[in-house]
Amino acid sequence: MAPSTISIFIFITVILTILGIHQLKTADQQRVEHRMQWINAKQVRQKISSKYSNEENKEFWRQILAASSHLFLARHLGKRVDKQLTEADIPLRGEEFVVIIAAAGLAAGAFFTVLTLNIRIGCTACITASLLPFLLLRTAYARRLNAFNSQIGDALAVIANSLRSGFSFLQAMDMVRKELPNPIRKEFSRTFQEINLGTSTEDALQNMANRVNSEDMELVVTSVLIQRQVGGNLAEVLDNIGNTIRERIRIKREIKTITAQGRISGLIIGLMPVALALLMMVINPDYIMILLTTTQGHIMLFTAVFGELLGVLLIKKIVNIQV
Repeated sequence: MAPSTISIFIFITVILTILGIHQLKTADQQRVEHRMQWINAKQVRQKISSKYSNEENKEFWRQILAASSHLFLARHLGKRVDKQLTEADIPLRGEEFVVIIAAAGLAAGAFFTVLTLNIRIGCTACITASLLPFLLLRTAYARRLNAFNSQIGDALAVIANSLRSGFSFLQAMDMVRKELPNPIRKEFSRTFQEINLGTSTEDALQNMANRVNSEDMELVVTSVLIQRQVGGNLAEVLDNIGNTIRERIRIKREIKTITAQGRISGLIIGLMPVALALLMMVINPDYIMILLTTTQGHIMLFTAVFGELLGVLLIKKIVNIQV
């Protein structure tokens, strides 16, 4: 056999030996990687399928809600809550919200009536379940308003600095839309789109103030509208308003810290009777059921609830200091 052929065989043998050793060392790792790829692919498929199924379910319930909202009574009552839903940034129409309230009230009333065989308890549960969405709506509005007010100072600083850099007012609004997070980014984006679609700047700003329903935003819009009519240094005006708003927020936080004890007292006073009632339901149900099965008990229960609500409202009125 020729020396060149022997050399080729030796070279091939060495290469195959090295590849075999490498394969033996990395076989476990490759199996793990293959298994992980299969698991990840399975998770992706599950996420995609669940996404489509959730979208189909949402679309189905949305269609039912839209069909129910065409009732005349739902339309009539829905017009009164449209503005509140817009202020809370809840993507529902007023008539759809009315349908949800009616469904929740009827479901709660029927459930507790069947559970307790007492029509009065069922009516009480129906009224409570009907009022609960309004409480949630008010809470969502307050949370969004606080978040929006806390961002106004930063937005005014961005606008003022952009104006000093030579940008126009619309370009400064675009900077706020790009730089700041929600909820102020969403409102400025909507206002910016309205202006691009032909709405005047004054009307677009006033629409934003109406949607947000914020005293600080009303002050900003009024200042901008006055400056556009009479002229002046808008950047300096916005800086002054921003400093004023930041001071107001600081003072509100100090007041919130000082009145924390009063608010906690109101919370404890409001929750203590409920906790005691639940405890008595567990320890001695017959003792507490007198309030639910007799006329005198109903009167006492109604008086107690009314007194609790009155006390909570009074404490809230005391600690809620306007700045």
